[in-house]
Amino acid sequence: MRHKGIGLLALSGLLSLPLTALPSQATAADSLVSAGKPATASSVEGSGFGAALAVDANTSTRWASAEGVDPQWVRIDLGSNHTVSRVKLNWEAAYGKAYKIQTSTDGSTWTDVYSTTSGDGAIDDLTLSGTGRYVRMHGTTRGTPYGYSLWEFEVYGSPTGTGGGGGPAVPFGSHTQPYAAGMLRPTGSQGSLDQKVVSYYNNWKSAFVRQNCGNGWYQVISPDADHPYVAEAQGYGMVITATMAGADPDAKKIFDGLVKWKIDHPSSVNPNLLAAEQDTSCRSVNGGDGATDGDMDVAYGLLLADRQWGSSGTYNYKDLAIKHINAIKKDELNPSTHLLKLGDWSSSGDQYYYITRTSDWMVDHFRAFRKATGDTAWDTVRTAHQNQIANLQSTYAPSTGLLPDFVVNTNSTPKPAPGQVLESPNDGKYYWNACRTPWRIGDDAVTSGDAKSLAAARKLNSWIKGKTGGDPNKIAIGYALNGTQISSGSDAAYVAPFAVAAMTDTNSQAWLDALWNKMLATPIQTDSYFGASIQLQTMITVTGNHWVP
Repeated sequence: MRHKGIGLLALSGLLSLPLTALPSQATAADSLVSAGKPATASSVEGSGFGAALAVDANTSTRWASAEGVDPQWVRIDLGSNHTVSRVKLNWEAAYGKAYKIQTSTDGSTWTDVYSTTSGDGAIDDLTLSGTGRYVRMHGTTRGTPYGYSLWEFEVYGSPTGTGGGGGPAVPFGSHTQPYAAGMLRPTGSQGSLDQKVVSYYNNWKSAFVRQNCGNGWYQVISPDADHPYVAEAQGYGMVITATMAGADPDAKKIFDGLVKWKIDHPSSVNPNLLAAEQDTSCRSVNGGDGATDGDMDVAYGLLLADRQWGSSGTYNYKDLAIKHINAIKKDELNPSTHLLKLGDWSSSGDQYYYITRTSDWMVDHFRAFRKATGDTAWDTVRTAHQNQIANLQSTYAPSTGLLPDFVVNTNSTPKPAPGQVLESPNDGKYYWNACRTPWRIGDDAVTSGDAKSLAAARKLNSWIKGKTGGDPNKIAIGYALNGTQISSGSDAAYVAPFAVAAMTDTNSQAWLDALWNKMLATPIQTDSYFGASIQLQTMITVTGNHWVP
């Protein structure tokens, strides 16, 4: 066992920045502040080596990074700004030869408080001086051919009393907003589950997040859509990025780039909404009007951002969110049926005015809009959509609970589309839009515990579990509402949403585990933002990381 102190380090010239020695009495008074705190890492070697295992006060469990790759890091979120006086690294055989200890107030900008290029493993007990909410070990050179591995990563210090210092209020993995009682999660340690999401997110980000056309924009590309950029993808990106804050140090930067994209691509009908489609030159096309699904997520993402970072920075997220929500109410909501329209382009008298898309029915979003605006109209909207879910399930899919892509005649007797009304002959079936409904319904069920949402989700779960015999590989691409399969094959957009519905049934643990393992075994297809984005968001939910602002 080896103990390293400030004097030895200064003499050996191993520090990248000068350190200030703390009085011995101050160091002695500081306590362990990292145990059990949220931890994330750049990578994980495999199941059972998640970042949380480095802060679980158990020297028989460990975090381990991917083998043979530099650099790597593991980071602890202390929850608020702390003065940091000591860091203790208990290395496994795979140690860091060159590494830094860094602190940050926001999870984005890092300050080196210790650095070495001659580490030799065992235990490094480091006296140092720093301040931050986040502390990380950033390894740049491995001491072995393997990776980096820590039995324990201990941080000692004390709260500064200055709050979060600009970091996210609900960092990914913090689990500060519990789900309704009785909701399942996949089998495994929470840290390991969270790390699987972080790994998938990093792959998703690499595949689809871009900075094209300059102007400070970030975009989510959509290679499998009609255009390179669609509002649905940007909405997904905003919700995902705000939720992953704390795991991705660039989350706020990316989010602000998506906000700038939204502002610079206004709908031609209502400038507080987002134009639905852009071409390779990043110019809005096809009239530049809005699409309801994208706008719903954009507004929700802005509310998440306001909760995460506040609204006193470059963009006033709360103000933008309120304007977006009010614009949805004005131009994307049918005032007589209280059901969402297809977009702001549909107006009274046209053939689409009494048509709605079930995948837009995001009940938890309605709750968030009501809370943010204080407008009780959103309670009426939520109830109208929940009533239609129950009506469609009982009348047109009593044995399956499946919803159609589109519903027509919403002003009289709502029913599934009789054929093609917008996209395909399968518009009245459970197809490429409605495949998202188990996730959307389930999101509200697990977070609110609402009886209507729980009943709808459980009906879907019971049917699909029985239909497939508990084998996720048998989930097909599309169904008639009576359960007849449309196409063979498998797609993440159809498999993943059922995992959220499975969370609502206490008898579905094995089924949920099978769905989770199927997702983990399904690599991202870089030509399909749709399936990958849906799977990532369902993974966020089933691991307990979805929350309603």
